[in-house]
Amino acid sequence: MAKLRFGLVGGGYGAFIGQVHRMAAELDGLAELVCGAFSSDPERSQRAGVDIYKLPGPRSYPSFEAMFAGEQQLPAQQRMDFVIIATPNHMHYPIASAALDGGFHVMCDKPVTFSLSEALALQQQIQHSGLTFGLTHNYTGYAMVREARQLVRSGAIGEIRRVYCEYLQGWLAQAEHDNKQAQWRTDPNRAGVAGCFGDIGSHAENLLSFVTGLQIEELCADLTTFVDGRELDDDGNVLLRMQGGAKGTISASQIALGKENDLRLQVFGTKASLEWQQADANSLIVRYSDKPMAVHRSGWAGTSEVSVAATRLPAGHPEGYLEAFAQLYKDFCLTLLGDESAEVFPTIVDGVRGMRFIEQVVASSKAGGQWVSFVAPKEGG
Repeated sequence: MAKLRFGLVGGGYGAFIGQVHRMAAELDGLAELVCGAFSSDPERSQRAGVDIYKLPGPRSYPSFEAMFAGEQQLPAQQRMDFVIIATPNHMHYPIASAALDGGFHVMCDKPVTFSLSEALALQQQIQHSGLTFGLTHNYTGYAMVREARQLVRSGAIGEIRRVYCEYLQGWLAQAEHDNKQAQWRTDPNRAGVAGCFGDIGSHAENLLSFVTGLQIEELCADLTTFVDGRELDDDGNVLLRMQGGAKGTISASQIALGKENDLRLQVFGTKASLEWQQADANSLIVRYSDKPMAVHRSGWAGTSEVSVAATRLPAGHPEGYLEAFAQLYKDFCLTLLGDESAEVFPTIVDGVRGMRFIEQVVASSKAGGQWVSFVAPKEGG
């Protein structure tokens, strides 16, 4: 089977996530990088393609516009099939829109766009294009996260009453100076209306929604900016009123000194509860009221088919962040290839919901923690 071909926008000198996207996309042998535009500076972009990614000069483009135009001129068996967008948030929409106009499928880093209005416009464009759009909320690719989702869907934990999702980091506990990644994430002109909650709070919402399947109906938020001179939030808490009467809490912080990527989810039902944390990503704890707790482990017999499909190695060989990221690309690529074994991956529907979450969280906090309605996006994408 021939590999799919992809281009990368972003991921140049000093970038982190672009290389992660490339490695993840190529891990399962379904796709390979063939071209890219790696910087907003034309000379640096072309140089990065040759130096970092070892691409031939003609496929290392000065801009994403030049890449889309150049790739369209190539024979079908040579040009890229999809593009990966790994840039600051404010560039997601113009790049994605141009890619769709050019007939290319898209995999985009989160959040999907700079604003909700852009996300809604992109959703309409995707629906009319007939092309496939994916969003890298990568924590949904973990085998035990998918196991948790399956347990909820099967009714094994009963009716959900309470959900907690917490994502703590400490890397922005001090003012950013020469850190390129920190600078754009705290700049409202590039990040959008939220800092911490746009960056990692959106991941928490996506993980909670993915596992529980519940819609958020109302929310109440309290965002804080602890670091002097910073324009966007670096910490916050959100209370949730959810479908069916369930209650939830999302806590996210980037000033939790000493924390790395401390992401954890707890779901409490009428029959059982679930607990998963990224620090021990290959384990899912299930607790009951009438029998000892159980620990589901990646690679062991007895786990669900969806968990097995997201596991590459035998039990006892830990899989982590990169494999979870790669799982989204595996399912995305299998979808493009028409393979019915493809599992679920985040789409524009998740992206629109995520942008609505970000904007409503900010609105609630600005209103002094007032409860605000959360209207879920319509089906589509």
